[in-house]
Amino acid sequence: MHKNEMDLRLELLDSLLTTPHRKLEDVKALHELMLEQDSVFYGHLAAWYRANGHVRDHREVFVAMLLTSGVGAHRDAGFVMLQELPPYQVARVVDFLKQQRGKLPRTVKTAVVRYLRAREASDARFDRAAIRGRSAMKHLYATLRIKPGPRAQAVLFDDAPPVGSLAYQVKQLAKAKSPIEQAKAIATHRIPFPVAVGAIRALTPVVLAALIDAMTPQEVINHLSTLKKRGALEHPDVKALVTSKLEAAKKDDRVSAYKAKVAADAAGASDELREALDDVTEAQVLRSGARIRRPTALLVDKSSSMDQALEVGKRLAALLSGIAEAPLHVYAFDALPYEVRPEGERSLAAWEKAFAPFYASGTTSIGAPLAALRRRDVRVEQIVVVTDEQENTAPYFPTEYDSYATALGQKPDVVIVRLGEASGYLEKAMKAKQVTVDVLTFAGDYYALPNLVPFVTRPSRLDLLLEVLETPLPKRPDGHRSLLAA
Repeated sequence: MHKNEMDLRLELLDSLLTTPHRKLEDVKALHELMLEQDSVFYGHLAAWYRANGHVRDHREVFVAMLLTSGVGAHRDAGFVMLQELPPYQVARVVDFLKQQRGKLPRTVKTAVVRYLRAREASDARFDRAAIRGRSAMKHLYATLRIKPGPRAQAVLFDDAPPVGSLAYQVKQLAKAKSPIEQAKAIATHRIPFPVAVGAIRALTPVVLAALIDAMTPQEVINHLSTLKKRGALEHPDVKALVTSKLEAAKKDDRVSAYKAKVAADAAGASDELREALDDVTEAQVLRSGARIRRPTALLVDKSSSMDQALEVGKRLAALLSGIAEAPLHVYAFDALPYEVRPEGERSLAAWEKAFAPFYASGTTSIGAPLAALRRRDVRVEQIVVVTDEQENTAPYFPTEYDSYATALGQKPDVVIVRLGEASGYLEKAMKAKQVTVDVLTFAGDYYALPNLVPFVTRPSRLDLLLEVLETPLPKRPDGHRSLLAA
């Protein structure tokens, strides 16, 4: 039985929280179905996700689907969006089309040719692309049989980079004998961290300082674990440079809000550095401009085996409290409700501390915290539940929802952040009551948590869908229309 158009739209929005890294085929079917059922909405959703989305795999599938769409405006939009990707993602789009879609229309080759020629037109731009995405660039030229320009041929295929090129400077870096020479080369030519690390055996404090100075704040965050292993955090002056980059990250639009938190965990950062990374996360969330203007309850499952729910819950509490202008009520629950209140400012560190006493154990009553809100006469307009939807103890959420609605005259919208082997019980029960329900599947990537924000900052999901439809598709600046898909 076919799903109605509204369900399809909401299912695609739901899927944007999943993160099937390196598995584009996992989201292909849903994208294909949405494009077939509602091509107009799909095009606008791709444009909206371009500005608001965080998951790399969805970005790539959107570009691939637009480039092979039968709608000319879609192909133009896909053409523009492909030009914005780094080489490794362009290569993934091409491979996805060949392997999963079984076709590579002329518009795709035209778009990739334009992409490569635009980089060849600037020596500096080409050198940066080639040094960071060497294998991807070679793959694009080879798999699409595109003749490389002279510089591309020399750098990528002949391994004879011209004097003065970035690839040439990397070769010279590998030959440099003293840390001073190495640091000077890195500082002068802004050699990327992963490339420099591969060219230099021993990283002295002088070299580390030059590397960190050349890195963007996001690069420092991404490579924090490697920097720590290489001793960057053991030298006071070098550590101070890392700290200064993290301070700059608070105001950098290119920094992902939750990558800082994940980097802290991966690097086993000290309390001091972890606090700095937490500050980055909070600053980036606030910079988004999104605000929650409806009273909201966040209910976090702490019953047996729900360790992941507690981890997701504390991060969502920090995320939501940072942008909430209306009251936010946070509860952890098993068979009983436990209100969670941070001390002082609602920072991520404060929420970590507030959740610290809780551990996963006990039976499950999702209705228990809602009953607590009802008894306290607390009105909320939306409820976010972090759970696997298993419920085995009264009060049960569907029944308690009716009691809450009767007592307070309020029927809150429900957002389920689904984890683990979810049963679907809660979603089905609430939809049977004709309650507005969104289900967002969390697949393990904390980078994707900010994708929840659009669902809790709009007055209704209809408003969110209208916002998507109002997002214009990007147009090719040359005014050229794409060829029909072959």
